[in-house]
Amino acid sequence: MNRRKFLQASAAGLAGAALLKSKGFAAELADVKKRVGLIGTGWYGKVDLLRLIQVAPVEVVSLCDVDKQLLAEAAEIVASRQLSKKTPRTYSDYREMLKEKDLDLVLIATPDHWHALPMIAAVQAGADVYVQKPIGVDVVECQAMVVAARKHQRVVQVGTQRRSTHHLVEARELIQEGRLGRIGLVETYCYGRRGISNPPDETPPPQLDYEMWTGPAPLRPFNKNIHPRGWRSYMEYGNGTIGDMGIHMIDMARWMLDVGWPKRISSTGGNYFHKEGKPNVSDMQIATFDFGDLQMTWQHRHWGDKPDPKYWWGANFYGEKGTLKASVYGFDFIPLDRGQPLHREWNDAHAKYPVDSDQFPEDKTEKGIEYHVAPAIRAHMKDLLQCSERRGRPVADIGEGAASTAMCVLANLSLQLGRSLAWDADQGVVAGDEEANRLLARPYRAPWVHPTPDQV
Repeated sequence: MNRRKFLQASAAGLAGAALLKSKGFAAELADVKKRVGLIGTGWYGKVDLLRLIQVAPVEVVSLCDVDKQLLAEAAEIVASRQLSKKTPRTYSDYREMLKEKDLDLVLIATPDHWHALPMIAAVQAGADVYVQKPIGVDVVECQAMVVAARKHQRVVQVGTQRRSTHHLVEARELIQEGRLGRIGLVETYCYGRRGISNPPDETPPPQLDYEMWTGPAPLRPFNKNIHPRGWRSYMEYGNGTIGDMGIHMIDMARWMLDVGWPKRISSTGGNYFHKEGKPNVSDMQIATFDFGDLQMTWQHRHWGDKPDPKYWWGANFYGEKGTLKASVYGFDFIPLDRGQPLHREWNDAHAKYPVDSDQFPEDKTEKGIEYHVAPAIRAHMKDLLQCSERRGRPVADIGEGAASTAMCVLANLSLQLGRSLAWDADQGVVAGDEEANRLLARPYRAPWVHPTPDQV
């Protein structure tokens, strides 16, 4: 969708909402009454689900979490926010929830190591899916998830909502219109300081089923930083900073440039300044993705200063006619011909709340919401619902999510093996490297069985 169509759709949605008794619903989604379930009711599970409730009269009928406290809190919030005011059914096991086979749409916002199995089970149960990024923790998971979506003919949207961010849609147009000319280098990055964390091991809290929370991942001793949000600092549950923050910018760059898979991936880095802590993700990493006539890099560093305080997390596109800096918060286009620079911010009014906050006043008091991201999530959910109705592929289709996720996984494998990897996109393997190919699927902890493309 280009900027003109994006703005037209947004305007139509606002105008339609004024004509409807149900506040906030765009006219084209006013009759989309899907039955919805959420797996993972923590921070972003609620953020995603509450944005969905804002854009269509869906009925949230099922919630699932292994933390009884989070589950109860989510059920109460959902009952207060959805039109029916009904309290959803609650489950501690996603398999029991999906057995009902009464859901049109399933949202998955678990820790990363729990994305693949529920997503595959959801499409097998006949539901369309919204799955958070990264879609999996290894390459074979990603491949199996794509095959499952296609085999069962389900619509799957990935939570890489940069593709639905208003100002980034405009920034993409600049590239598509040739304003930068030929682009040879894209730098993606994240710079943020991290302290040393050494919480003591302890017994999991009584409301948490830690065995089920761990699932197919290795069973680590529990500490308070693992759950509910600190798990991102452990490689057992995700893919480090590149898999958490990097995938957003790598995926954004791929989307803006319309590129597929890189030909070669190489990476260096490690945990240099935080070795004394329990978290085991790298505190510095540099990765290079070689597309042949384009180089894309990723760099994160959890110590030292930021090269550009304004752009501490983003992407820089270097073209023969100009430079584009883009982030969640805005973009700057600097032409080389002394033309007029172009500047955008996520909220042109420079207010605390988004430009659509009057339409969604509940945002202002919602715990955990990211104001600058809320409009993008709403647009992302609208795109998913429209594609679900029309049976089309959404802007962040599972195939795109698989490529962006796998790039992060392969960068980590390159770092682990100490060599670059040549990627054969047609075969879905590392060319001429059997050791690397054996690492494309992480071992699963019994009794969980790793999904494969031929068994979904």
